[in-house]
Amino acid sequence: MKITVDIPVIETGDLVLRGYRDSDFEAFAAFGRSPRASYVGGPHTRWDSWRAFMAGIGHWALRGYGMWMIEHRDSRQVAGRVGMILNDGWNEPELGWHIYDGFEGKGLACQAALAARDHAARHFGLDGVISYIDASNTRSLRLAERLGAQYERDGTVVGTPCQVWRHPRVAQPTAQPAEA
Repeated sequence: MKITVDIPVIETGDLVLRGYRDSDFEAFAAFGRSPRASYVGGPHTRWDSWRAFMAGIGHWALRGYGMWMIEHRDSRQVAGRVGMILNDGWNEPELGWHIYDGFEGKGLACQAALAARDHAARHFGLDGVISYIDASNTRSLRLAERLGAQYERDGTVVGTPCQVWRHPRVAQPTAQPAEA
């Protein structure tokens, strides 16, 4: 029996944000082994990456939102992940992103994060969310600023010190009908 999880597809100029495929795992595991994964609790063993990959799918099933796989439209290669996560012990949902080797410095993380943030605000009610960012992760700090997020406070995530950045609200409040 195969259980399906409904993960919406979002398309931008250069990207397709979509659900998980078996064929995505090798790129996912390669990121997990890399030193860049140190900002997300890595580097990870292949087994740890597999569990994280499965958890990404399970997050959608349990919460109704999660992280999308980022596919580069022209090359059809997996370029990373982006989306909303709320893990056990976290204060509130987070907008997170991981860009895989070879896709950095092209504006793809910004494009993906803006699309994910907009969709989450408009369709999941997740607006004005946070990002947990390691203070030494200068690339993510610059991206948060580019996205209009502002430093809110120091915090911890999974026992690790981090900075908490607050994203601007995206969705316009629903206008109240005028009283007669």
